[in-house]
Parts: sequence; structure tokens; C-alpha cells
Amino acid sequence: MEKAYQRISKDIIFKVIGSCLLPITLLYTFDVRAQSINLISDEETETLIADISKPLFKAANVTFTPNNIYIVNDNSLNAFVADGNRLFIHTGTLISADSPNEISGVIAHETGHIAGGHIIRQKLKNQSLQEIGLASAIAAGAAAVLSGRGDVAMATMLGAQSSTLTNYLQYRTEEERSADEAAIKLLKATNQSPDGMLNFMKKVEKRNNMQGFQESPYFRTHPITRERISFFENAKNKTQQVDDAKMQQRFNLVKAKLFAFLMPYKQTLHRYPTNNNSLEAFYARSIAYFKAMQLPKAINEINNLIAQQPDNPFFHELKGQIYLETGKIKEARKEYKKALDLMPNSSLLQIAYAQSILEDNPSKADIQNVINILNKALISRPTTFAWLMLARAYGLQNKMAHANYASAEYSTRIGAFQTAKEQLAIAKKYSSDQALNLKISDLEMKLKSKL
Repeated sequence: MEKAYQRISKDIIFKVIGSCLLPITLLYTFDVRAQSINLISDEETETLIADISKPLFKAANVTFTPNNIYIVNDNSLNAFVADGNRLFIHTGTLISADSPNEISGVIAHETGHIAGGHIIRQKLKNQSLQEIGLASAIAAGAAAVLSGRGDVAMATMLGAQSSTLTNYLQYRTEEERSADEAAIKLLKATNQSPDGMLNFMKKVEKRNNMQGFQESPYFRTHPITRERISFFENAKNKTQQVDDAKMQQRFNLVKAKLFAFLMPYKQTLHRYPTNNNSLEAFYARSIAYFKAMQLPKAINEINNLIAQQPDNPFFHELKGQIYLETGKIKEARKEYKKALDLMPNSSLLQIAYAQSILEDNPSKADIQNVINILNKALISRPTTFAWLMLARAYGLQNKMAHANYASAEYSTRIGAFQTAKEQLAIAKKYSSDQALNLKISDLEMKLKSKL
């Protein structure tokens, strides 16, 4: 599991809607640009969420794209959607859930926002609010001029904004109710129960109570949690959940993995003690021992997993990561190769395998193999790190035009726009490849709007 290497532009992140669970206030709605979203990339987690999401999107007649799933490293119980049918789900949601059905309920709610056209309507509503806010400011200024009193201006402004705020919050609350109703229909259409959503809403209520959070009918964008619990309880009585043992096992492994990577070592061992012989316990302990640099123990735990499921690519991926990050490059390369053989279309595994080759004193054939792998991976997942490695690989081949172009792509993604412009100039100087020249021109056009 790695931090995401800028899979998404900040402009897209800012255009969010449908924070599913917590009673988010207007401050959150209008101050998204001030929020920092820390993304992580993990093929196993994203694949699980994709498998849960796909039937729900299909039932809602919404276009589904696996690469539009984003894992937000945040311990809160939340999820939201953004432009382009992008789905964001917090690690706190995944770790706190007890079943894939709970995650289905959360995703069904978000799918309801997409299918209901709430994203575009919210953008229009926000534009309208901005215009109203400007009008109230003008009115306040006029009042100040006429009366010579600042308190009159403030009263005028607050009066107008209070009415606007009330209308806006009522509008958002109705959208959330609509998304809840859509979630019930989508769960039913995919032969799932609302039990999971009900159980998860109870977790939200419990966390709110523990944190001393008092829900008010005012200044909120969601129905009261207790109201939502009653709604899902009523829906629960009309359906019956059929458990999927295989999906539950996959979910348990993902949950253990996230917990072990994100939580302190001792906390992981407390939740998954050595007398627990489940697959997820071996998984969590292998990661915990790895983080604590107790490498023989980490390898022993992961070997136990591989013995039980030799064809699980993610167990080999973890073993490869342990070896790579502890300097055992040849062993890492071997494990990443096994993982990629088992899941050949995984762009994240392609990138990891390419990195292990580059670190292993690569031959000319190895370098060309890395270039081929990375160019393939970049088609489906144009990540910052992949561009950096591709630049390095082309540099080892002494292909200055290609190396500088790849470097410019990397620089653009980290916000070093002037550096990217200079690298493109070098790439252009050395390039005699028509296809590359077109790519250079395209990136030059993009940079013009940045500089």
C-alpha cells in the first residue's frame, strides 16, 4: 500500500458533494478548497470497492470506471462523490465497518447522489448562492453609506445570508433524504439488504455520542442521524440479507491491512494477537512486524499466508514490498513478478515490479522491459511516480528527448511548472519522433494555463 501519486487534480477534488454520513455543516460545504485530502493507493482495497460498486452503478444506470475510486486516508466515517462519477471513501469507514454490506450501503447512498444529478445541481446552487452573497454585500454597503452605521450594514448582511443559509440547508437535507431512498432501491435491485447501512448509521450515532457531538436541526446538510436510523430500520424489515462468505473474507483482509498500515504497531497486535490464526490476523501481524522492523517475524507471517493461498497476488505483493523496502532487491523482484503474473493487468503491480527491476542493476533488456511496462501502466494510471521512473529508465538508455519529456510530466504533476517548461524545451531540442513531438506540444499547451 502506497500514498497515491497525484491520481486526481485538485480542481476535481474541490467539486464534491454528498458527504454520506456525518452531519457536515455549511463550513465544510463551502470551504472544501481549504481541506487537504490525503489519498492512498492500494490495488487490493480498490479492487474490493470496485467489485462492490460496479453492480450498484449498473443498477443506477451510471457509468462505472474502476480508476475513479479513491481511498482517503482519514479516520472519520465518511464518503463522498465528485465530478466525473468519482467516488471517495475514507479509511475510517472501511476500518469501522464489519461487513461488505455496510460498505455497499455507503456506496449505494453515494451512487444515489450521482444518479439523482445532485452534483451538477449543487454546482448551480452554489453559483446562485455566491450571487446572492454578493447582492447582500452590496445592500450592506448601501446601508452603511445611507446610515453611516456599521451595525446597520452587518444586520442587513446577516439577515439576507441567514435566509439564504436556511434555504440552502433545507435543499441539501432533501438531497440526502433522496440519496438514502435511492440507496434502498439500489440495494434491493442488487439483492442486498439495508442492514449494513442501518448498522453503520448506528456506528455514526455512537461515535457522535462519544465525541459529545450534539446534532441540531439547524446549520446542517443531513437529516438527523436518529431519523436516518429509523428510516433504515423500516426498510430492513422488508428485506433479507444473503451473506457472501468469500466477499466477507476479502473484506476482512482489506480491513486488517488498512488497520495494520495506518495504526500503531502495538494497537495492531492487540486487535490481532498471536493466538489468532485467521488469515486476516496473519496479514495484520506481518505488516505490524514489518513496520517494527522485525523482519523474520514479518516474513514468517506472510509465508503462512502464502502457504494457505499461494495464488493470492496481494500476499506476494506485500512480501515484495517488505523485501524492497529493506534492501533485498532480488527477492523483491521475484515476489513482484509472481504477483504480476497472477494479476497481469494491475497498473500498481506493474509500477512496483518496474521499480524492483530498476533497483536491481538492470541490463539493457531489463531497462527496455521497464519502459514497456511503465508505458502500459501509464495508460490506465498516469501516476507521478511512474513518470519519474520512466524518466530514469529513458535516461539509462540515453534517450534525452524521451527522458526530459517524462521528467516534464513528473514536474507538472508536482507543480514545478517552470521546471517542466525547461525540460520540455530540452525534449523538443532532441526529439526527432513525430509521436513524441505531439505529446510535447500537448503538454506545452497545458502548461500555458499554469504559468
